[in-house]
Amino acid sequence: MDLTPSLQTHFGHDSFRPGQEDVIRALLAGESALALFPTGAGKSLCYQLPAVLLEGTALVISPLIALMKDQVDALRARGIAAARLDSSLTAQETQRVYADLREGKLKLLYVAPERLSGEAFAERLRRVKISLLAIDEAHCISEWGHNFRPEYLRLARVAEELALRPVLALTATATPEVARDICQAFGIAGERHVQTSFRRKNLHLRVTPCAAGERLAVLTKRLASAKVRPAVVYVTFQKNAEEVAAHLARAGLAARAYHAGMSAEDRDATQEAFMRGACEVIVATIAFGMGIDKADIRSVIHFNLPKTLENYQQEIGRAGRDGQPALCELLACADDAVPLENFTLGDTPEPASVEALVRKMLGAGEEFDVSRYDLSQETDIRPLVVETVITYLELDGLLRPTRAFYESTQVQFLKPESAILAGLNDDRRRFLTALFAAGRRGPKYLTLELEAAAQKLGEPRDRLVKALTWLEETGAITQKPAGLRHGFRLSADAAQRDPAAVAAHQAELFAQREARDSQRLAQILDFATATGCITRRLLGYFGEPLPDENCGHCHHCRTGEPTAQVALPATPIADFTEDDLEEIRALIFEEIPSLSNPRQLTRYLCGLTSPATSRAKLTRRPAFGRYATTPFHTVLAQVEACSE
Repeated sequence: MDLTPSLQTHFGHDSFRPGQEDVIRALLAGESALALFPTGAGKSLCYQLPAVLLEGTALVISPLIALMKDQVDALRARGIAAARLDSSLTAQETQRVYADLREGKLKLLYVAPERLSGEAFAERLRRVKISLLAIDEAHCISEWGHNFRPEYLRLARVAEELALRPVLALTATATPEVARDICQAFGIAGERHVQTSFRRKNLHLRVTPCAAGERLAVLTKRLASAKVRPAVVYVTFQKNAEEVAAHLARAGLAARAYHAGMSAEDRDATQEAFMRGACEVIVATIAFGMGIDKADIRSVIHFNLPKTLENYQQEIGRAGRDGQPALCELLACADDAVPLENFTLGDTPEPASVEALVRKMLGAGEEFDVSRYDLSQETDIRPLVVETVITYLELDGLLRPTRAFYESTQVQFLKPESAILAGLNDDRRRFLTALFAAGRRGPKYLTLELEAAAQKLGEPRDRLVKALTWLEETGAITQKPAGLRHGFRLSADAAQRDPAAVAAHQAELFAQREARDSQRLAQILDFATATGCITRRLLGYFGEPLPDENCGHCHHCRTGEPTAQVALPATPIADFTEDDLEEIRALIFEEIPSLSNPRQLTRYLCGLTSPATSRAKLTRRPAFGRYATTPFHTVLAQVEACSE
């Protein structure tokens, strides 16, 4: 079968890029595949073309709303029926998407990974034809990956339970270990692991050692040349984005900040201005870039060290997608390693907190449900880390997820209740009348506590959920669910396991994660300080040998200059004064429960929040983040000394 006519008709391309046709033919044959292509190499087409050609709807898992929106808008512009489900949609828009899904009108539906855990959504999927499952950013499934996300790990189980096949896993940043994890999770055969070269000959990679106080001047000088604009400048913190953008604007450059702390309207306006050329320089945190389809970006400059080489590879891949020369420069300063290391160390939970969480989960009964938010508040472990602990218990075979559901839902009637009930058979009318009577009436909403309503009606909870889903799909009501809970079932041998031993094993797993994250940071520092061909070093990390002696297009190869120096510039760490130590002692003497041990207090002083410190509004005090630029272990040593 010649796929070129379909490629031309639906997407306007005359030929495939490397790797695309191999992946597409695998999916059309019903076989799962892994597409490991660099950023900008055309991963999206690998599922978009099969989605058009296959019967049913392709379900696409994507982590960012902005990415979903861009993809859907582009597909619709080509006359391809695509939609997304995310929190930015109105109730009416969501209802329309569900109706189109039910009626088989959609060729592609984009959702976040969390949505697959919802019982109502799973019920909808069982009633429609899914042509394939595409999972973007698939490296998030792997613990060895740089951005492990527990909700991704569950995708393999959900895909199996809902019989979603074939599966296409897509990523631009997988090391050989991560690729093996992905293939094992989704049953992808070795010959269906399709990987193309990460080498981009039009990218001029450069590493420039800079002292902290010199970077603004170096950046401004570099961006003064029109040859390197439009440009994306990456920074670590939101505050840096604002400060650097303001400095560049004062220097006469059309620069704007972009970060997650801005309103959605401001972010959209900034991105739109960049896309049409009204803004030439975006100064952004990693919140910017996913799915940005701007081919003429002439430079990507890292003002701060990236967190990992995977991040670096993904971010520089946004430059020069039109094939024309582009600069990718790293302004390397050792100061940046301190906050990055602190984030890594601060994410490791307290062993006592982990044990409390483990005991609660293993002692909750044979089948139970929990609120992750409540667990986070009770144990003072951040929600993502709570989810990771639970995921580890699943991997250890102690827990089995059963369902995700909401405790309650607020129902808004779009039609009069009498009109909704008219025309129904007697059984359905009686059921819905009783269901509406079981709720709490308000001025705008009918609030239903679903478990309590099910017990009151003597009906299975599933019947209530299906009835409300049907009413929503027919345009009779809208819903606002609340109180997300996750159900679990203990394994047969869970009762025989010692919770203390399980928690100790968990602590070791977190220690290993901490060590891996610290190693990734060390790899960034090694990358920034080594001499020789930059491209060779980067490709080697991703398991791709460079056949030539050197790349010929990085800064070292083009100029012969050393890439870096033995040690990066670093601002000396100030010694702790007696006033500093007195402030720490004063905090200890306050005996604040959420700062009761040295590691908790150190996290606080380094500017790392926890549920308890946020709840107590301690982050508003001057001491919070006082030592954000001081190494975590240095602060911890002083706190321990003051505690004695």
